[in-house]
Amino acid sequence: MDIAALSVSLGQASLQQAVGLQVLSIAKDQAEIQGQNMAQMLGQSVHPNLGKTLDIRV
Repeated sequence: MDIAALSVSLGQASLQQAVGLQVLSIAKDQAEIQGQNMAQMLGQSVHPNLGKTLDIRV
């Protein structure tokens, strides 16, 4: 393999990694916003005793 092809291959791998990290960052930010929105929605519940706890099993 020549140097030019190796350079292009490494550049593409680096770009793929950067794009993947950016997509994960966007997904994380959206999940945080959705969590905050859910907490706010549960706080404004008509029944104040409902929604105080949330059991989640992953």
